[in-house]
Amino acid sequence: MVREQYVTTTTQDFSASQDTPDHVYKIGIYGWRKRCLYLFVLLLLTILVVNSALTIWIVRVMWFNTDGMGLLEVHQDSVRLQEGESEFLFPLYANEIHSRNTSSLLVNSDENVFLNARNLNGDVTGRISVGPMQVQGHAQKLLIHSPSDQMLFMADGKEVVVGTGKLHVLGADGALFQHSVEVPLIRSEPQKDLRLESPTRSLTMDAPSKVQLKAMSGNIEAATNMDFILQSSKGLLVLDAETVRMPSLPLSNGAVLGNTQGLYEVCVCPSGKLVLSEARVTSTCSERQDC
Repeated sequence: MVREQYVTTTTQDFSASQDTPDHVYKIGIYGWRKRCLYLFVLLLLTILVVNSALTIWIVRVMWFNTDGMGLLEVHQDSVRLQEGESEFLFPLYANEIHSRNTSSLLVNSDENVFLNARNLNGDVTGRISVGPMQVQGHAQKLLIHSPSDQMLFMADGKEVVVGTGKLHVLGADGALFQHSVEVPLIRSEPQKDLRLESPTRSLTMDAPSKVQLKAMSGNIEAATNMDFILQSSKGLLVLDAETVRMPSLPLSNGAVLGNTQGLYEVCVCPSGKLVLSEARVTSTCSERQDC
């Protein structure tokens, strides 16, 4: 340490005498204080070296660079992952999620995948959950649009609307409707039959104007275990065909089997029942007792 000497002088009779050292004061840090200071400086250097090493290690491991972190680029308005997979351990909040132009977007999870939409209060207003057994959606209305912004499908609590020109049901058993169905046209695929069936109840077709059954190149068949009713409240019931056949009409009690001419006439009873009776010169329908 620097040693300074302080010299005390005396003046007597206005004459300066020769300077002589009287007292010597030592200024500095000595002893245990000096050792503690050195130890503190050494500790600071050790902490500085350890922090520098940890910083370099974190930068190397996390791949920090001027553009972001490794393959993850951080921009002012977006975060972009160049390649690879991303794993999020906690909820992810984002306005939009896009994949690269040359690849698809894959959302993978060992458990279920949930997509939630919330309002300003934080309440869930819509949810889509993808599980191992089923996919569930909870929303007030479901809308599906085409790329040209045409509504293809809409479903809410009141109705379901299909906006396309055709609705194809590819199931082997067709379509099952538990209640009424209102459609302008039901048509089968080419080279396939159209079948309307009610296994345990009745089948009713109503229209405000008319009901038209048309087969371009095949037959129209109607089968029932009970009654088959054709009813017109205002108008006629017209069977317009080249040949109208009723092969299973019952014979009346008075019909003569084995008629040589083999001719019968169709009798309409007051109840609407149709029976066969032998054909004569005059009608025998009024003589039938089994109507």
